Amino acid sequence: MDRIDAMKVFVAALAEGSLAGAGRKLGKSPAAVSRAIAFLEAHVGAELLHRTTRSIRLSDAGERYAVACRRILTDLEEADIAAAGERSAPRGRLTVTAAVAVGEALLRPILDAFMNAHPTVSVRLHLLDRPANLIDEGIDVALRIAHLADSTLVALPVGEVRRVTTASPRYLAKHPRIAVPADLAEHQVVAMTHFGIDSWSFPPADGASGPGTLPRTVQFAPRFVVNSLRAAVASAAEGRGVLRSFSYHVADGRLRIILAQDEPPPLPVHLVVPHGRLSVPKVRAFVDFALPKLRAGFADWCKACEPKAEARRAKRRAG
Repeated sequence: MDRIDAMKVFVAALAEGSLAGAGRKLGKSPAAVSRAIAFLEAHVGAELLHRTTRSIRLSDAGERYAVACRRILTDLEEADIAAAGERSAPRGRLTVTAAVAVGEALLRPILDAFMNAHPTVSVRLHLLDRPANLIDEGIDVALRIAHLADSTLVALPVGEVRRVTTASPRYLAKHPRIAVPADLAEHQVVAMTHFGIDSWSFPPADGASGPGTLPRTVQFAPRFVVNSLRAAVASAAEGRGVLRSFSYHVADGRLRIILAQDEPPPLPVHLVVPHGRLSVPKVRAFVDFALPKLRAGFADWCKACEPKAEARRAKRRAG
């Protein structure tokens, strides 16, 4: 049996979540899929998958082998593309990841339009509220909201988002005014693991900076803790408490920004691609297609919050 073909079966099984799914994807019989996995296990001398009638799970050896297989198959794909040169058209499956909220609101419609423009490309979108390892997980493109560490990844700037403190008009009408971050200690809070479940940090008072200058940290006992941004925004919009979120969550008007003068610096947004993947036609086509649309989308979200941003800047200038 050809080892490369067997690796493709192995990687497809992981992507589909089952041996049966790998067979359907590759047009192979269940027996042929099982033989391919058994061939690889015999070759490496270790069990790669723990198998039941309904599911598969990687062994420790399988996790290490899966990383190597994905890299080898990616290198082979890029070698084929380099040989084909300009004659190669976008085709195959594009794998993209993003955070749940921005993926649903902005990236998914762009992907729909991209598939309409490129009918020979299919898309798998992973919406994750964690940073995926693009190489190990076989991902072509990621939309990242964060300061990026130095790496071999190619980062293309998209825009920026603000980390804002918000509450609904209903909540603000019924509770004491929040003028400074310390006031939050006396308020109900809707908290998420993304932003801190028992404390939030703010820049030093009056824009102070330099050695020895520390951020202000506000401790609180949250009224409601949830690991879903959508649920947290909905709860805050119904008046459950104060929420820290990204600026694009207030674009629909259900939440009002407070403490605008005390916001942390904005976070950059990038499209991130593993080194070398931009030469793959499906990846290059998507980046060229999506980048201007994403930049416009984030710019629109910024405009929706601009009055508050200008108030923040004015207060800092006056101080």
